[in-house]
Amino acid sequence: MATRRGPYPDTAPFLSQADETEEAAGGPRAGEQPEGGVQAVTGISHPRSVMMVTVLCYINLLNYMDRFTVAGILPDIESFFRIGDSSSGLLQTVFICSYMVLAPIFGYLGDRYHRKRLLCLGIAFWSAVTLGSSFIPRERFWLLLVTRGLVGVGEASYSTIAPTIIADLFVGEQRSRMLALFYFAIPVGSGLGYIVGSKVKDLAEDWHWALRVTPALGVLAVVLLVTVLQEPPRGAVESHSTSPLRYTSWATDVRALSRNRSFVLSSLGFTAVAFVTGSLALWAPAFLYRSCLATGGCQPCPHGDTCSSEESLHSLIFGVITCVTGVLGVGAGVEISKRLRRANPRADPLVCAAGLLGSAPFLFLALACAPASSIATYVFIFAGETPGETLLSLNWAIVADILLYVVVPTRRSTAEAFQIVLSHLLGDAGSPYLIGVISDRLQWGRPPSYLLEFHSLQHALMLSAFAGALGGAFFLATALFVQADRKRAELGAQGLLPEEAETEEPIVVPQRGRSTKVPVSSVLI
Repeated sequence: MATRRGPYPDTAPFLSQADETEEAAGGPRAGEQPEGGVQAVTGISHPRSVMMVTVLCYINLLNYMDRFTVAGILPDIESFFRIGDSSSGLLQTVFICSYMVLAPIFGYLGDRYHRKRLLCLGIAFWSAVTLGSSFIPRERFWLLLVTRGLVGVGEASYSTIAPTIIADLFVGEQRSRMLALFYFAIPVGSGLGYIVGSKVKDLAEDWHWALRVTPALGVLAVVLLVTVLQEPPRGAVESHSTSPLRYTSWATDVRALSRNRSFVLSSLGFTAVAFVTGSLALWAPAFLYRSCLATGGCQPCPHGDTCSSEESLHSLIFGVITCVTGVLGVGAGVEISKRLRRANPRADPLVCAAGLLGSAPFLFLALACAPASSIATYVFIFAGETPGETLLSLNWAIVADILLYVVVPTRRSTAEAFQIVLSHLLGDAGSPYLIGVISDRLQWGRPPSYLLEFHSLQHALMLSAFAGALGGAFFLATALFVQADRKRAELGAQGLLPEEAETEEPIVVPQRGRSTKVPVSSVLI
């Protein structure tokens, strides 16, 4: 009998030319088109599939716009509610914690129930709660924290389910391109969040209106989901059949995922990405503004609800940098990934590792150069984001692609959910709050000044550069196992793994005149 891991060793040299090892174990080739084409299996035309992905990309764009609108108006929120850095960091932390806790629930539901309905309900709820958060009075900051937590309900429903729908519409390089398009919305949506937040606040002369933009666009998103999205059969494009897939219990799914080394290691690497992006997303505009105050380049906020135009300018500049580097990342990322896969089957985790290891020194230089020159800071942020967020934005698509090809179709939403839990639990759920706490702690017992506020936040943000380097190491480790785990998932989708019988429902056998269920492994033949 085959071992638990199966006879599918990862034999390709670490950095060498790809060979026949992808087909050595038999079974279908990676990304092979089903007989008669994808449309014959899914019943959805290619133009309709592209329209569906476009709608999902639009919603992903809204998702990140909403998330980072708060970061774009953070000094105004601090001034309005009269809170410090620690409380400001809680805004992102509470949202991520809710998102993280609810993700496994929606992952379980997404693997077993109608995904379109779950998406519609989640996005409608998220839009309503976001709109309500814009009417909270000054003395109810705790209520703002509650509403940011409830926003996680909608985002958990979307983030765990949408990538699996794309996976059920496309295979091979087409899937990679569509996932890149989908995750292109992350840096662009994040940048638009900063821009929309700061500019709408300026136009309306009230930061509350910045929180009312995405709910209106969310209504359009629900309408598009209802009219355009069609539920594809799960895993049909990989099993090459419309026959129903074999489902296992949730506990069995979790055990299988915990033994999937590529999934675990890539999720740990992605956790480092989340730590870096989470801390920078909330604190980078505030850091740039404090740098400007410390060097005397701009005037402080007046005693009121609206900060100076300098703060809005820094949010706008950081948003533009995020958008531009995101566009560069998607364009370069798709091409780099496609070309390197032909030369090395381990290209995906190696590219992710290069992105994180390359961005760390640039981030460190951006933080170190801020007191001397704001222009130099922007240059290093852009340079750091070019191998960093350009390849960090590339990481979003590549990590999603790794997950989809090393996990069988019936466990993908659950895998997405647990990757969200891990990456947010150890990543951006705590990093904004941790940075704020360190910054506040460094100011204790010292006379308040703009220079002190700047240096405390500068030293706290240095932690992000070290987290990025650690994430690169996890992706290098992923490259050791990704090929064998991918082959195992391909065979699992075909029902060809020897241990598949162990996960079937118990066999019903007669015992003393009654039918009794017993495990397959206990039946001797």
